[in-house]
Amino acid sequence: MPCRAARRLHEALGRRGTFLLILGVGKACWGVGFIVTPQSNPQGLELLTDHAPLHCWAWLWILAGLVTIFCAFLRVGRDGVGFAVALIPPTVWATAYLSAVIAGTFPRGGFVAIWYLTSHVGVILWAATVPEHSVPHLPRATRRGKAP
Repeated sequence: MPCRAARRLHEALGRRGTFLLILGVGKACWGVGFIVTPQSNPQGLELLTDHAPLHCWAWLWILAGLVTIFCAFLRVGRDGVGFAVALIPPTVWATAYLSAVIAGTFPRGGFVAIWYLTSHVGVILWAATVPEHSVPHLPRATRRGKAP
């Protein structure tokens, strides 16, 4: 039975929606991790922690994850908000790490920033351009803007 439910969910979401759902769950979990197991002095994130504690910044990941999950259930063409919102937390983190490199407080931060920019931002930007081939066709009347 679980396989049938997963198959139905995948059919309803399509490839883009499935990607957004996985991405959103991951982002929300990442943020919850910062709250459940707080780090007192994370290296390289001083740009953020100088303004608010890390558990506050965790909510950026959680909220972005929840919005991304919500957008997974939207039709293709309306799901772009999910991809845009998913870009925010890794971009903020990459910026903080690059700032630490420039300030000289965390030289390794450049590698961490590149990791966020490639494995997160780059993948999200690529996935946003992937066409959805399994989108159900709308009835002809609906395509013209008329209800069926």
